[in-house]
Amino acid sequence: MTAEVALDIEDLREVAAYAARCAADVLDMFERSCPADPRPRDALDTVWTFARGGRRVKALRDAAWSAMRAAQETDEPAAQQAARAAMSAASAPWLHPLARATQVRHILGAAAHGARAIELVAGDAAAHIDRATRAATPKLVEILCRYPPAPPGGGRVGELLRAIDTGLRDARFQRIFS
Repeated sequence: MTAEVALDIEDLREVAAYAARCAADVLDMFERSCPADPRPRDALDTVWTFARGGRRVKALRDAAWSAMRAAQETDEPAAQQAARAAMSAASAPWLHPLARATQVRHILGAAAHGARAIELVAGDAAAHIDRATRAATPKLVEILCRYPPAPPGGGRVGELLRAIDTGLRDARFQRIFS
């Protein structure tokens, strides 16, 4: 049986706000490629509503699925990753209180997909990883550290997810002992 993680609605709002910020950083990559498709922006609007005090409702899941379909319907790789970042942000409020490494994707998925989008355009994701690490609040890092480190696999996005995860956990360690 998997152990449970303490998690309340304010924790979920913190995770959602972080994910929305990370996805918003790359949304323009999708919108330049697909200017008539509002689905990723709608997903971010929906998650911001939750993060700012709204209810955790089915509309979040629907928005996440819509953003995923938008990613699947474009042939532009950076736009696909930007839409996946929006999908991940809309999925963030569904973080489960289970001590499983896979749950880290709910916390950092938007940042990882955003990093991949940047990497596809600029050839390097280091600046985005640094920005995503600096954007994390101490509360977000504390929530992240309730879970095991990010799982293996997931291709390049998985590698970026683990880089962000490690950076945030290392930053927490440095703050505690400095």
